[in-house]
Amino acid sequence: MKNTISRASIVAALALTINTVQAQDVHFTQFNAAPLILNPAFTGNFDGQWRAAAIYRDQWRSVTSPFKTYAVSVDAPIINDLSHDDYLAGGLQLYNDRAGDGNLSNLSVLASVAYHKFLGSNQNKVLSVGFQGGYTQKSIDLTKLYFQNEFNNGQFDPGTSGEAMNNRVNYFTLNAGISWAQGVGSNFSYVIGLGANNLNQPQESFMRKRTSDVGLGMRYTAQIGAVAYVSEKFSLRPAVLYQSQSTATELVAGNEFHLIVGNPEFRSFTTAIFLGGYYRSNDAMMVNAGVEFKGWRVGVSYDYNTSNLKTASNGNGGFEISLIYVAPNPLDFARKLIYPCSRF
Repeated sequence: MKNTISRASIVAALALTINTVQAQDVHFTQFNAAPLILNPAFTGNFDGQWRAAAIYRDQWRSVTSPFKTYAVSVDAPIINDLSHDDYLAGGLQLYNDRAGDGNLSNLSVLASVAYHKFLGSNQNKVLSVGFQGGYTQKSIDLTKLYFQNEFNNGQFDPGTSGEAMNNRVNYFTLNAGISWAQGVGSNFSYVIGLGANNLNQPQESFMRKRTSDVGLGMRYTAQIGAVAYVSEKFSLRPAVLYQSQSTATELVAGNEFHLIVGNPEFRSFTTAIFLGGYYRSNDAMMVNAGVEFKGWRVGVSYDYNTSNLKTASNGNGGFEISLIYVAPNPLDFARKLIYPCSRF
């Protein structure tokens, strides 16, 4: 009985907030594992020949059909030394999100380019500008949905609402972003990014009769991250992420404690362990942990729900696992060019 009440509670809560969440983009606790989703300017913002990333998220399993999201990406510099050490990078991002009993699915494929301009006498400052375009297909299983006007005098009369809907919608999106990264000495660096997604506000509606108010809302993002070494092997890595779309907002803040257990001479490719804690405003407390070695980064995280849904979810939120690999460039070991603060 308790489980039935919990399921009913979360379904009711989601139904009451559907106008808020129906047009939101996906998000991750380990947002640094999906840099091309976060900001197109982060395409190619790393030290190495190429980068591949993958992340999987499983949420709300304790109360309803689990919401599952995965994303994979690859990016790399494609034209080097355009002007001194400047370069152009390109990337490809794919993500899929499947949510709820209606199997609401979002499959998106995005291509991005970013230009990185190195500045300063020591080439320790980088201004990056990125653009991204992609195709999205969303679908839903109408046979698994129930509508209020299908219940008449206690009797279920299916087909009175679902017939006015399509089970699939397709559209193209255009995104843009800018970032500034700077190294202040050898032990401190920071990055600031701003992005805008869905610039073309594509029509997004399953209703067969579309109106002008069903355009996908623009999503604005802001990111701040830093790496501060307090000793040769130990560093603090705080980060803040803010997102706003239509009437929904998200603020995430926290810190990652990073400890090098291998050779600290080449910090980007040595063996290290990390443990972090984050808070998503009015939603969840989050913890992440993992290991880095020879260009690999493996991370896991878990959300503890603190929102109004915590009664139904018993505090259970989302689980994530991520994997990132950066192929080393021999020139990096010669310290010819170092990208300051590859935080995201």
